[in-house]
Amino acid sequence: MNPSVRFHKEGLKFYLSNSTFIPGWIYKTIKQENKQPGEINFIFCSDEYLLKINREHLKHDYYTDIITFDYSEKGSISGDIYISVDRIRDNAKTYHVTLKNEVQRVIIHGVLHLLGYLDKTPSQKKLMTHKEDFYLSLRAF
Repeated sequence: MNPSVRFHKEGLKFYLSNSTFIPGWIYKTIKQENKQPGEINFIFCSDEYLLKINREHLKHDYYTDIITFDYSEKGSISGDIYISVDRIRDNAKTYHVTLKNEVQRVIIHGVLHLLGYLDKTPSQKKLMTHKEDFYLSLRAF
């Protein structure tokens, strides 16, 4: 499988800045974790679209900013990462960061899930945040 990172929009207008540089950053992150990049799709969507996925596939009845479906196998990192543009806009305001910064944080968060990192417990969340901060610092754009 040839590695690829693709960006999609589901039923909304959304412009992803730096989209030409993001795949290289993702590949660098995956290789830093001693894995190989596979096929990764980012699907930007609305709260309602992601809520429907959350209900149908995970049996959760709440809004979320990201859902990651992991298709990785044998060290090759692949998956579909759904991101709610509504949530990341709200989160950017809540945390007083730019939309661009929040989008990039959520993108790398999804990649870290594909790499096997979890965020259910306080110690897992702490490690996830540390890894997010580290990989965000490696952006060259």
